[in-house]
Amino acid sequence: MRKATRAQWIKFGIITLLYFAFLIWVKSWWGLIVVPFIFDIYISKKIPWGFWKKSKNPAVRGIMSWVDAIVFALVAVYFVNIYIFQNYQIPSSSLEKSLLVGDFLYVSKMSYGPRVPNTPLSMPLAQHTLPILNSKSYIEWPQWKYKRVPGFGKVKLNDIVVFNFPAGDTVATNYQQSDFYTIAYEAGQRVYPNKINMDSLTRDQQRTVYDLYYNAGRKQILSNPQMYGKVVIRPVDRRENYVKRCVGLPGDTLQIKDGQVYIDGKAIKNPEEMQFNYFVQTTGPYIPEEMFRELGISKDDQTLMTENLGWEEGLIEMGLDRRDAQGRLAPVYHLPLTKKMYDTLLGNKKLVSRIIKESDAFSGQMYPLNLYSGWTRDNYGPIWIPAKGATIRLTPDNLPVYERCIVAYEGNKLEQKPDGIYINGEKTDSYTFKMDYYWMMGDNRHNSADSRYWGFVPEDHVVGKPIVVWLSLDKDRGWFDGKIRWNRIFKWVDTIN
Repeated sequence: MRKATRAQWIKFGIITLLYFAFLIWVKSWWGLIVVPFIFDIYISKKIPWGFWKKSKNPAVRGIMSWVDAIVFALVAVYFVNIYIFQNYQIPSSSLEKSLLVGDFLYVSKMSYGPRVPNTPLSMPLAQHTLPILNSKSYIEWPQWKYKRVPGFGKVKLNDIVVFNFPAGDTVATNYQQSDFYTIAYEAGQRVYPNKINMDSLTRDQQRTVYDLYYNAGRKQILSNPQMYGKVVIRPVDRRENYVKRCVGLPGDTLQIKDGQVYIDGKAIKNPEEMQFNYFVQTTGPYIPEEMFRELGISKDDQTLMTENLGWEEGLIEMGLDRRDAQGRLAPVYHLPLTKKMYDTLLGNKKLVSRIIKESDAFSGQMYPLNLYSGWTRDNYGPIWIPAKGATIRLTPDNLPVYERCIVAYEGNKLEQKPDGIYINGEKTDSYTFKMDYYWMMGDNRHNSADSRYWGFVPEDHVVGKPIVVWLSLDKDRGWFDGKIRWNRIFKWVDTIN
């Protein structure tokens, strides 16, 4: 072995100290097996790491130099994505007008503390599926238990948070943007289409009906791969990334009344750009495209209801019955509006005749899907958000609310028998939670698949906090027509209220 120079020992010492600091931070001593390799790279040089540099074949040197650079880049990106930050693109309008479709964000892993990955053997920059190959981007073994290393703080009320989709543990690959459990219940209700008067049933009888729907729907999905695609199970860190606003913290009691969120009986501050859906009827003419641009309503959010004759009767029942000179129903649009946008349209008396807020009849199925509660998206709860170490008494009324936390998120086996509830084989009437949970909602309150539909977000699903918008593209415009939203570039997310 050649004697190492002083410079080599200094480099080895610095790298080793930094690596030890990293291991202390992540609290993992398995990484010590890497130290001998670091020693060999800088000191002993027994392993010919750069063998290709001595090749007489220029093609080998050229190819291997690229391979060396690519491997180094992938390893660097892997660690940066896991422990420091990752890029995220806003895919839907659920947080408009706070975050817009086409916003590209830097998401800080350090804000809440990065998670040690559940699936460490994975391809960087691919969440769960490799492009082109359409195969899994990760290897299922080994799978590590949840561990979060220290960060700068914890999730606070009104924080915008990126997290793994809790209901994304099971996915029908042809319906990846939909909640598997909602799909199953809806499919089951089509199998058993006769309407049941749930008010006349006990909680146990209601649960039997919901179990019947779910099992029938699940069977239908599994037996129809041509329609639904393959059903796959995903680990926590390989589930889709969602971004919403935290409106409820562990231990809070949340309730929604007429669209206003209350925590422990007190109304919380609403986002300045919060939106609801409205039906807007004009005096006869169509709303010009220039006005939609000024208001900031994208083409995807513009629906002209009067183009579909099937809506006419329902629109008239809502009081949107104005007709033009030819006797046709005046144009009615379905639009998401902030208060400012609402006031602007309503103040234009020459163009707009009436605006009606979308009713709770459009809510759909709310969480929990197997509880007959009468809750809607605008009138929901009260519901207590689980906190780590807190104990609750389990009843027929609240078991559907917390069953998923107990079973799916905290890994217990729960059974309901004639004589009571059994958890991991032991009869009990209470449960103590192992994790904190959060309640996430979109600012676009009538166009957001959020906790009202699929429930709590466990702490082990929290990915990070968006810090800055580094690019913003408007898909409705061309490159020479304002496609780049220059006023949003390098806008700090914390300044968006």
